[in-house]
Amino acid sequence: MQVSQLEWIITLGVTIAVLLFDVVIIGRRPHEPSRSELVTALSIYIGLAVAFGVWVYAFHGSQYGVEFFAGWLTEYSLSVDNLFIFLIIMASFNVPKKYQQQALLVGIIIALVFRGIFIALGAVAINNFSWVFYIFGAFLLYTAANLVRDTDHDDDADNAVVRFARTHLKLTDKWEGLKLYIKEDGKRLMTPMFLVIIALGTTDLIFALDSIPAIYGLTQEPYLVFTANVFALMGLRQLYFLLGDLLKRLVYLSQGLAIVLAFIGVKLILHALHENELPFINGGEHVPVPEIPTLLSLGVIVVTLVLTTVASLYKTRVVEKKAADDVTG
Repeated sequence: MQVSQLEWIITLGVTIAVLLFDVVIIGRRPHEPSRSELVTALSIYIGLAVAFGVWVYAFHGSQYGVEFFAGWLTEYSLSVDNLFIFLIIMASFNVPKKYQQQALLVGIIIALVFRGIFIALGAVAINNFSWVFYIFGAFLLYTAANLVRDTDHDDDADNAVVRFARTHLKLTDKWEGLKLYIKEDGKRLMTPMFLVIIALGTTDLIFALDSIPAIYGLTQEPYLVFTANVFALMGLRQLYFLLGDLLKRLVYLSQGLAIVLAFIGVKLILHALHENELPFINGGEHVPVPEIPTLLSLGVIVVTLVLTTVASLYKTRVVEKKAADDVTG
C-alpha cells in the first residue's frame, strides 16, 4: 500500500484537531452530556470511519478497504470491552459525573500515545523479524484463553501501580477538575483524579498489548493499523455515556472477543508458517499451509460480534424476567 506523505499529514492533522477540539470544549465546560449530544457525536465518528473505509476501498483497492474494516471492527470491539474497566474505575473512585468526560478524554489520549508507540514497534519488528508473527499469534491465543477463564474485572481498577501510589503518596479527597495535585498548608497533595489517571493509563497499556497484535493479524499496513485505532478510540467517550448500564448486559462479550482473538491468533501462526522456511520440513521449502483471507476474517468478526450481542441481550432478558417472576410469584 502506497501512502503519500500528504495522506499521513492530513490524517495526523485531523486526529490532533479533533482531540484539541475535545480538550477545549470539555476543559471549559465540564458537564454530563445529554443523550442527543452523545448520539450526534457518535454518529459523526462512526460515519467518518465508514467514509474513510470506503475511501480506502476506492483509492487504495478492495483488499486494503476490507483490511481497514476488519481492523476497525476488531479494535472497536476491544475498546467496548475496555469500557467495562472504565466503568469500574469511575465507580471505584466515585468520580463526579461532570468530571468523567475529562477523565475519559485523558484516558483516550493516553491510549492513542501507547498504541502509537506499539504500532511503530510492531512495524519495526515485522519488517526485521518475520518470526514475530509466532509470538503475536501465541500471545493472542493466551489472551483469548484468559478472557474465557476470567470474565470478572472487579479487581482491575485497583492495580499494583494504584496501590503503590495510595501507599507512598500524600493524597486528598478533594476534586479539582483535571488537577492532579493541590497545595494545602504548604504541602503538595495528590487529588483523586491523579489515581484515576494512573488507573486509566495502566489499563490502556494492557489493552494496547492486546490490540496491536490483533490488528497486525489482519493487516500489516501501519497506516491502516493507526487509522483503525484512531477511529475506534474517537467515539469511545460518547459510547461510555450512551450505553451506560447496557454494557453490563453484554455478558458474553469477553467470550466473543476470545473467539475473535483466537481466530486471529491462528491466522497469524498460519501466516508465519507460510512466510518462514523451516529447513527440517520439505527440504527447506515453505510449509504448505493455507492463509486465511482477510474477507473471511471480516465475516468471522462480524458474525461473532452479532451473535455475541444477540446472545447476551437474550440471556440478560431471561434472567431479568425470571427475577421479576420470582418477585411477583
